[in-house]
Amino acid sequence: MKLPTIESVHIRGFRSLADAKISGLADATVLIGANGSGKSNFIRFFEMLSWMLRSHRLGEFIERQGGADDQLYKGNRVTPRLEAEIALRTSRGRNDYGFALSYAHPDRFFFTEERFRFSDNAVEGTASWEYPNSGQREAAIVEAAQGKIPNVNPTTARTIVYLLRSCAVYQFHDTSDSSNFKRSWDVTDNTQLRSHGGNLAAILYRLEHEDIRRYEMICRQIGRILPGFNRFAIEERYGKVLLRWQSKESDKTFGAHLTSDGSLRFFALVTLLNLPPEMLPNVLLLDEPELGLHPSAVSLVGGMIRSLSNERQVIIATQSPLLVDAFELDEIIVLELEDGRTQVREKLDQERYQVWLEEFTVGDLWRKNLLGGRP
Repeated sequence: MKLPTIESVHIRGFRSLADAKISGLADATVLIGANGSGKSNFIRFFEMLSWMLRSHRLGEFIERQGGADDQLYKGNRVTPRLEAEIALRTSRGRNDYGFALSYAHPDRFFFTEERFRFSDNAVEGTASWEYPNSGQREAAIVEAAQGKIPNVNPTTARTIVYLLRSCAVYQFHDTSDSSNFKRSWDVTDNTQLRSHGGNLAAILYRLEHEDIRRYEMICRQIGRILPGFNRFAIEERYGKVLLRWQSKESDKTFGAHLTSDGSLRFFALVTLLNLPPEMLPNVLLLDEPELGLHPSAVSLVGGMIRSLSNERQVIIATQSPLLVDAFELDEIIVLELEDGRTQVREKLDQERYQVWLEEFTVGDLWRKNLLGGRP
């Protein structure tokens, strides 16, 4: 059975996404564009959804991101309201969820509208909307899913909350001295890799003890790019584990603090993209996974993403032509910034570029600025 996917997203008023709609998202979708074009804003929107629905802490996310005014296109005086609609496809039909957040003092949001519905395949788009409470600071659909709101279908609410909680954002950029990669981690925190990769040691420890063939395959893939890498050397002490690995040249082991930034990110990416199905979300969103990687590592990661997209929907934001080379033209969405607004160019015409594609790769076309999305 095909897993649920994000079918379309329409965002109005979130950072540079003044009015941005992406429809018909593929199993593999690649967002490309110049710096500041809005790629990361699209990913951050789904991070906001995760805080809003997974942990019911929208207010904390907004404070961490600089306040409500910073989230609105050109600030609250220009855009006093953020709106969004998300369509989620399942084998039975389509689930739609929409909401509006309005600006309020002191620099916060409150919900002025929430709505959701389910349309089965026979009557898609004709089902009536259901409206939970409004005026609150956190998403009412979470309470509706728990059956706490009268006269609202908890089953549909529960399904939508589950589906959106099954979308996970990953960004492994922080490899500083205070990075989560370099902390001791609870060995039992091993059901799913966290968005920042901090529990990587716990995940690898579990795989080594429960799925040795997959663990060894991950080690081999890493060794293809890092010739000195032999295997991980993770030991549990008092319920904690620390990321360490062993060199082929000696018995010495190395901690994350002695490992290059690119190598740490590569460890996390290879592990994530090769996890067993039960440890993966339904939808993965990756923000610039190529950051700090050797070109050979970028190509390898691209192949892994392509392979995983046969089982899971994967949406990536990238600036790497090498990574783009792993995908087809109809999987590319170009974002461009015009007058401070993100403009979306999707469904690139295959026929228009066919002559070029006989000689060049998709990444080459981007380098030559034939696809747009360049400075």
